[in-house]
Amino acid sequence: MRVLVADDSVLFREGLVRLLTEAGHDVVAQVGDADALVREVDAQTPDLAVIDVRMPPTMTDDGARAARRLREDHPSLPMMLLSQHVETRHSVALVAGGGFGYLLKDRVLRVDDFLDAVRRVASGGSALDPEVVGALLAPPGRWRALTARENEVLALVAEGQSNAAIAGRLRLAERTVESHMRSIFGKLAIADTGEHHRRVLAVLAYLAARRR
Repeated sequence: MRVLVADDSVLFREGLVRLLTEAGHDVVAQVGDADALVREVDAQTPDLAVIDVRMPPTMTDDGARAARRLREDHPSLPMMLLSQHVETRHSVALVAGGGFGYLLKDRVLRVDDFLDAVRRVASGGSALDPEVVGALLAPPGRWRALTARENEVLALVAEGQSNAAIAGRLRLAERTVESHMRSIFGKLAIADTGEHHRRVLAVLAYLAARRR
């Protein structure tokens, strides 16, 4: 696939380029700041962008903010964010759209796992570091506050069911399902950042709880 690599650390960037090239991918551009990232994506239309969260010009969350802009301008572009530390401010909107990965940089050292994650994201899937998932979700234990009915509703949400479909399955009024969802969001402390995003995070919480 055609990959663009954006990272301000020359050594780390060169290492990524070599790793991707040896795996058979074509690195079409490598850049060191967020502005160049946006320009090169526009120019190269890569199949995947691998993006460092913290890059110039401010060295805060410029990469993540550029990724959100790219998602608006190039909605079908798969993106893999990399970071030393978890940044969640822009991640909720990105993870909800698919074709998105967010790994801590230590995970890159596990070469086979990293390359598998790259392939998965490029094909429209997702790859989230467990620490990222933990930061996105409500504090551990809050899911236990859900009632049996709320767990039943959330299980159907995890299957991709709409509120209307859930109402039909459980023989409830759609408004009742909506009420259950509001209660779930409240108990899991999932902020109102848009209905679709909240459902994604609720599902992540459900799946994480089932793995415990």
